[in-house]
Amino acid sequence: MSTAVEATGFIMCLLSWLLTGAALANDYWKISTVSGSVIISQRQFENLWHSCAENSAGIAECRDFESLLSLPGHVQACRALMIVSLLLGLASMVVSLLGLKCIKIGAAGDASKAKMAVTGGVLSILAGVCCLTAVSWYANMVVQDFYNPLYMGVKFEMGVGLYLGWGAACLSVLGGGLLSTACKRASPAVQKGVYKAPPTSETARAYV
Repeated sequence: MSTAVEATGFIMCLLSWLLTGAALANDYWKISTVSGSVIISQRQFENLWHSCAENSAGIAECRDFESLLSLPGHVQACRALMIVSLLLGLASMVVSLLGLKCIKIGAAGDASKAKMAVTGGVLSILAGVCCLTAVSWYANMVVQDFYNPLYMGVKFEMGVGLYLGWGAACLSVLGGGLLSTACKRASPAVQKGVYKAPPTSETARAYV
């Protein structure tokens, strides 16, 4: 049963890593709202890397953000968090793959493999937290600007990229939790069901 649980956790971590990459590359982190507009001739959308405008014919033109230092602080932080999430997710998959019970690589014992699986699970949870922080922070800024009556710029709504990020974060945390159940087989004594009682005074006298 533990083998199936760990394998399921690894698959969830793999899917979460792919979804995190898809969320980071997605153009629609925020999209201009149609609330209060009767005729929409142009639609704007942005992600962490560029801003785009699409006309009624479906032709989009994008412009990359030219200066990193001129970007808002939350965009810079979200970039860093998403990249860290991808790196942690990659490390998690490599480490947990070597620690899976069903994978035999080298002469590593079951206890050491279990510790590697748990380490991979912890890394996956950290990757999920980084991704969750990034998309939630970005979404919070979108919502604040939308409801701010003093904001005079274009108002945006949350896009598909944010929902992909939330899904990736949930899968990463759940997969890491399943991998962390390998701690049950981290101790050989617990695994074999062997329990050695401490010597009593009569047993100690018998050896004298």
